Amino acid sequence: MPEVVLTGAAGRIEARYSPRKDETAPIALILHPHPKAGGHMDNPVSVQLFHLFMKRGFSVLRFNFRGVGRSQGEFDAGIGELADAATALDWLQTTNPAASQCWVAGYSFGAWIGMQLLMRRPETDGFISVSPPTNTYDFSFLAPCPASGLILHGSADTITQPAEVERVVSKLRTQKGIVIDYDLVEGAGHFWANQLGEVEKRVGAYLDKRLAKEPA
Repeated sequence: MPEVVLTGAAGRIEARYSPRKDETAPIALILHPHPKAGGHMDNPVSVQLFHLFMKRGFSVLRFNFRGVGRSQGEFDAGIGELADAATALDWLQTTNPAASQCWVAGYSFGAWIGMQLLMRRPETDGFISVSPPTNTYDFSFLAPCPASGLILHGSADTITQPAEVERVVSKLRTQKGIVIDYDLVEGAGHFWANQLGEVEKRVGAYLDKRLAKEPA
């Protein structure tokens, strides 16, 4: 899998890229969990998301936020990380100017960054948010949410209680023109230990449903 090096505001951004030969192939950006909690682009959930999009014909990019792995810079409490994500999406879009669709997928902290990126990129066609930390970070910026997507959460998540996520989902569902799918996985925790198969099944089914309606 090709390693690519992007140039961000804090310096080098380490990334992995899986391209497609079809110049109209859709694109997807994958965002990893919290850098200060051991998050990196090779996190099992992040890699799972990467492969789910790759198997469906997307050109996919995942990267390390600043200060993680060989990415330069230091943790910036979300501000710099959002800039990193914007840089990565810029690169992905520039590299694939004829892409038929654009998706953003994030896990935990990456879901928060991803939703912020979504608000700044109205051209985004869909999103996947796994275990969004709605009790730790303010998600009120989602007004309105510009794209339909899936929010996947575990019923046994003790870091972000399901009720906190459902509060945000209810707010998003009041908006016309978008559809928010909320999938609560019974018994799954925040880290999806022994539950990666559920991530694959649930996210895969959602992508298949969306792509059947809107072929990439």
